[in-house]
Amino acid sequence: MNQRITPPVRLDIDHLQHLYSSGDITPRALLAKLDDYQEAFRDRNIWIHYLTPDEREPFLQFLDGKAPESLPLYGVPFAIKDNIHLKGIPTTVANRHVNILPEDSAFVVRQLLAAGAIPVGKTNLDQFATGLNGTRSDFGPCGNAFDGDWISGGSSAGSSVAVALGMVSFALGTDTAGSGRVPAALNHIAGLKPTLGRLSVEGVVPACQTLDCVSIFARTMVQANQVLTLADTYNPDDPWQKKRQPPSRLISDSFTFGIPAADQLGLVEYPEAQGLFEATIAHLEALGGRAKEIDFRPFEEAAYLLYEGPWVNERQLAINDLIDNPEMINPVVRDVVANGDKHSASDAFRAQYRLAALKQEADRILASVDLIVTPTCPGPYTIADMIADPIALNARLGAFTNFMNLLDYAAVSVPSGFLANNMPWGVTLFGPAWSDTVLSSLANGLHQRVTDTVGATTDPLPKESLPGIPNTLDVAVCGAHLQGYPLNSQLTERGAVLVRQTRTAPHYRFYALAGGPPYRPGLIRSEGTGGSIEVEVWRMPEDRFGTFVAGIPHPLGIGQLELEDGTWCTGFICEPCGIEGATDISETEGWRQYMSRLSTPPSKETSND
Repeated sequence: MNQRITPPVRLDIDHLQHLYSSGDITPRALLAKLDDYQEAFRDRNIWIHYLTPDEREPFLQFLDGKAPESLPLYGVPFAIKDNIHLKGIPTTVANRHVNILPEDSAFVVRQLLAAGAIPVGKTNLDQFATGLNGTRSDFGPCGNAFDGDWISGGSSAGSSVAVALGMVSFALGTDTAGSGRVPAALNHIAGLKPTLGRLSVEGVVPACQTLDCVSIFARTMVQANQVLTLADTYNPDDPWQKKRQPPSRLISDSFTFGIPAADQLGLVEYPEAQGLFEATIAHLEALGGRAKEIDFRPFEEAAYLLYEGPWVNERQLAINDLIDNPEMINPVVRDVVANGDKHSASDAFRAQYRLAALKQEADRILASVDLIVTPTCPGPYTIADMIADPIALNARLGAFTNFMNLLDYAAVSVPSGFLANNMPWGVTLFGPAWSDTVLSSLANGLHQRVTDTVGATTDPLPKESLPGIPNTLDVAVCGAHLQGYPLNSQLTERGAVLVRQTRTAPHYRFYALAGGPPYRPGLIRSEGTGGSIEVEVWRMPEDRFGTFVAGIPHPLGIGQLELEDGTWCTGFICEPCGIEGATDISETEGWRQYMSRLSTPPSKETSND
């Protein structure tokens, strides 16, 4: 394996907050260390504009007098792809003839600055965000974090390398065709491509405006989601942003994941990549998954539409001001966008019709599994090889990414081992729109199984877990809503999934309530004489919880249950009046055990926990 780098400070967000709170370091001292550190990597062409001490002073002054715990990203250094505006700093989109001096930062950047994050610089990219390799820049090709002779991936090239080398805690990129995932895979870090329209694109120079989204590179999926949560603010002035929705699909402890048929993977560049993909499948199975082979053809055909269809016209529109001066455009980018002239309005409509049909097919396949797993890209190339054959090799890099925004899916890329040449390789997990954090939670578990270091550094991979899935609610059930019992469908019909089987803290009495069939249990908290009762915790989208609660009859209700690990969870409780005439069955320690004692099986009639 290529030699690992030891950065001056471990930049995990929680670790930095601890250092600041304890007084072991200050934001100014940290930036001084990073200034010296990044000098050793000038040959990688990571930065287009590295902020001077004077340029970042206003951000440091914003932190003066504030307690580290008062801001979620207090003093956290981050990088910004140079197609995203930072107030007062030129935006070039990797073209020396472009010099936009923004009067304000991009909307997403403003949210992160308000949370206390400090911008370190603007990063290199494939010019106009057109490319997946990182070599198409007037500021030089961006070298990989592990070996500067190899491509970084693109177009968010410098952003990924800065994170992988431990220069910043996280970085913003963009993703239209895979620019937030390919560089993550090739640099051994986490890459999060949110649902199209989840984050505002105000202040982002467009590449393909209907398909652009802001992406996040981070040391771990947990930290990527911390950033996503803070950036995920609705911007009423952005016509491309969508209002936040609950997850469209949740994943339980047992899940099914789709994988392309073996003859559709096409991992010809690196035969050992097939072994890495099979190892990923084994890891996911160890996490509770079951692999199911799917037909990948509709996804492949949709990917083909992106550059061979009329969407290339959008890229041409993005650089319209330079079209009459082709010598000012990177030659490869110029050749790519020139294809836009081939398409008529009729072609555009035909492509939309075909895409609609493909999405219907793809959605049907996706609905048959909980998520789909693919390689992020077939593998890396050297910079020399990429420059020698820029179109064909770049197309190969997008084989598993180009369709994602066209089909409106969320996706995350996570490390998945190393090839025989010691270069990183990664996989992508994708699912329906608004499944971003759900996918990230599973990807985090996969990441923990694959490696114990971060990026190209010696930093240990932190043992983190997502605290919860936003816009969902966990509900503990103990009776007729248990899996396999009559009212379980009231959970599953609302998209709920079983997340764990556990027990309450030893503070509850358990009763078989009077009447029946149908039979109903009741939990009553009893500090001195209680026991521990078996429960299941189900997770459901929060917007469906109201209709679920509406059907609960007296004396049952919803309250807070203490679980055996000391956490509290929303769950079924019983009012004290409900135990009049009830039988104390606490010694059974659970409804299943009690029901097995009865000659009558669980009632199929309407009942309630």
